[in-house]
This record gives sequence, C-alpha cells and structure tokens, in this order.
Amino acid sequence: MPVRAIRGVSLLLSGLTAGALVMAGPANAAPQAPAAAAPPALCTVAQQMVSAGNYWVANGPDQAPANWQNSTFQVGNLALVLTTGQSNHKTLPWAQAVQYQLPIDANQPFAAQSEAAGEAYLDLFKYFHPDTPLGPLRNQVAAEVTSVQQGNRSYWDSVDDLNMAMPSFARLGVLDGSEADLAAMQTLFHYTEKQAGGRGLFNEFTGLWNQTAKFSDALTFPALGNGWALSALTKVLQVLPDNDPRRPEYLRVFKKMAATIKLVQRPDGFWNSNLLNPFDHSGPESSGTALLTYGLAWGVNAGVLDSAEYLPTVNNGWNALSTKALQPSGLVGYAQENASKPSAAKASDTNAYTVGAFLLAGQQIAKLTPGCALPTP
Repeated sequence: MPVRAIRGVSLLLSGLTAGALVMAGPANAAPQAPAAAAPPALCTVAQQMVSAGNYWVANGPDQAPANWQNSTFQVGNLALVLTTGQSNHKTLPWAQAVQYQLPIDANQPFAAQSEAAGEAYLDLFKYFHPDTPLGPLRNQVAAEVTSVQQGNRSYWDSVDDLNMAMPSFARLGVLDGSEADLAAMQTLFHYTEKQAGGRGLFNEFTGLWNQTAKFSDALTFPALGNGWALSALTKVLQVLPDNDPRRPEYLRVFKKMAATIKLVQRPDGFWNSNLLNPFDHSGPESSGTALLTYGLAWGVNAGVLDSAEYLPTVNNGWNALSTKALQPSGLVGYAQENASKPSAAKASDTNAYTVGAFLLAGQQIAKLTPGCALPTP
C-alpha cells in the first residue's frame, strides 16, 4: 500500500483501500481481485506505536464520548497514522459519531476539558479531510474570546487546562488569522502562569508547575501536570509564527522547564510521579514520562533544544516507555490516574490519555530515527 502521500493516508482513515480497481479481462472470465500490496516494513518505533494503538482500540473502555481522555488518545492516534501510514480506522468514525461537537457543560460553558476534542478535529481537517466541520469549535472559541474580552480570564485554573484548550486557540488563531483568538489565549495563559491561586502555577525558581490553583503554594510538582504544560507549549510553538510577539514567553518557559526536567530524570528513564520527591510514589510512571518525552523530543527535532545535551534524556525516556511501560500485549501500563496530586501506578494501570501521549512521543522519536517516519506533510 503506497503511503508516500498524506492524501493516501486519508484513504486509510476513510476505510478505503488503494488499488481497488479490477483489471479488465476476457468477457467470460471471472473477475479477479487484485493482489494485495505488501504493507511497508515498519521500524521498531512504529511497530511499538501500532501495538499500543491497536491494543487500546481493541480493549479500551468507554471510547465513544468526545471527552478529554478520548480526545487525547485520538490526537495520538492520528500521530500514529502520520508516522506509520497505517490506520486502525478509529478517529474519523469517532468524530463523525459525535458530529464534531464539543461536550459543553452548561454550568461551566468554557471549561477547558470540554474543548479538548477540537485538537483532534483540527488534525483531521489539516492532514486528512479538509471538509471536516470546524463550526462547533470555532463558535466555542469565539464565545470564549468574547468572554475574555469582557474581563473573564480565570477559565484555565489547572495546568491540565493548558493542553486541553491552548492548542485549539493557537491553531484557529493562525488558521483564521485571528489576533483576537491569540490575544485571548495569551490572557488565559498569563492567568494560569502568573495569577492562579494568588501566585500563579509556574514556579520560576524550579522551572516547574503546580497542578491547580488550590495547590499553587505547594512544593509538589507532578510529572503528569508538568507533562500537560510541556505538551501544550510544544503544540503552540509548532504553529505560532516566529515573529509572533507571544512566542518568546512560551519558548522561555519551555526551555526553563526542559532544563529542570532533564536534571530530574531517573536513572531508569522514567520521571518520578512527584518530580522533586523520589520518595513520593517511587515506582515507574508512564503518563507524565510520555508527555515529557514528547515535548523534549520535539524540542530536539525542531532545533529548540541542543541535541547533544537533550538526546540522551529523550532516548532514556523512550527506552523506559517502550521496554517497561509497553507490554507484549500492547498495553501501556504504569499510567497515572487523573488526580490533583501524584499517585502510585501499577503495571496493569492504563488509560486513554496515556496511550495518546505514548503515541505522540513515538511520533517524535520516529522523526529522530533515520528512515522511520513518513515525510512530514
């Protein structure tokens, strides 16, 4: 199956097969099905991604809703298709089934967790199906922008919110040429960074983030929460033009985080559930580790982080994820539960967002591996 062109990849998502024409023959001859083309050989990283994605599709619970957990998996799942040219035919039917809507809570109409699906819809639109309806997402962002302009700026009061909402604001702002979208994103980010909980969630001394406004004065810096922040900044930096006036601050925070994250990586390649306290749930943790590996690997790929300095950290992170967290069945274990504080994780613990993060990390690792990833569209 040819996979050189991304348009060919979109056929995979649609459930179509390239080369479906039947060759003409004698009038009385039975039609013959074309010989199936051999799938392209996959490098080890791509094989690991396919194994993880297929396991989740076959075994993951409650995959239908457009909630933030499933949305995180779907974003990773599209990264899998872009990297390998192989599809498990999951994301497009999922988006169609929910009619490209966002699960808005009338009591919290601008909760970031309700907007996470927008990132998956934008990926479908950009890479596979330019007819993907973006109206519901555009309407939601426009309404929130208006609210921010009216002085409401505290919608993102948890570090998780950055990853759930910032990518859609940035991408729509750039796609539509909307300064209002980008300005509102910056206002909301500034609140989370500098003001949430009275002092902001970003600790300038450590270069790390607290989880929520409630714990803004704690010396607890969860790997998962910091993974969400680094992932959000990674996605925003990928789309913002170099001359955007907001970019330097996002890049400053990204680099400051990266410097600390590199220093506190464990010898086994994982990061502690509580980044600065190895005695607080000291076992392996894959959720934050996957997100941190994703962000650092993108930084190396993009030339934002020095390869000689950060590549060993990236490789150690992926080694932990692919040899310890990823099990022979394809289950990605040691996943953190969604909580405001670090917690223990067992080999059997898995969830949608950790698998999605694993796939995003794999995409960047594949780009660092010669001959592994398909050309970037």
